Amino acid sequence: MVKELLFSIEHYMRTGGIVMIPILAVSFFMWLLIINRMLVLHRLNARHISRERAGELVRQNQAPDDRHQGVNSLLVREFLRMRSHDSELDDFILDETVVRIVSTLDTHLAVIRVLAGIAPLLGLLGTVTGMMGTFDVITVFGTGNAKAMAGGISVALVTTQTGLMVSIPGLYMSGFLTRRASNLKYRIAATGIYLKRFL
Repeated sequence: MVKELLFSIEHYMRTGGIVMIPILAVSFFMWLLIINRMLVLHRLNARHISRERAGELVRQNQAPDDRHQGVNSLLVREFLRMRSHDSELDDFILDETVVRIVSTLDTHLAVIRVLAGIAPLLGLLGTVTGMMGTFDVITVFGTGNAKAMAGGISVALVTTQTGLMVSIPGLYMSGFLTRRASNLKYRIAATGIYLKRFL
């Protein structure tokens, strides 16, 4: 069963030709970044402390314990690490901490979108390559050699299909991760505004 599956995958790859290599490389790196972002955003969403608890910790100048890894805990921990105990300066430090954390939430999201956009273009490159091969066969043999023509057409179709199969889930995951990051940004900004009363 496993042997047959591996053989069919290998056959599929050979049918697509040389363009399959960059398409699969794009897919591999894109999913590596997607998994990284999912783990990071999940960690920042889970086990978070409430805004009120964050305010108490700032007032007591006490960092949250290691059990809490959510975004509010991260904000309090980072702010307390740089706190100066001068209320005016702490106001700027809190703003800078919020901006720094918010900017890290977008890490790799643009790259994921670019990789998802590149995949169908590589599929189109495979389509053009396959059709050129088909026209070369027609030039040499005419339209009488259907088997040779089918090879070029299959390259064109397989690469287009693979490019779309890589791109569509990548674009969906990019949108999903962007929405999760936006929700976290809103939570951080709201917590930052709330914490200003405890400076």
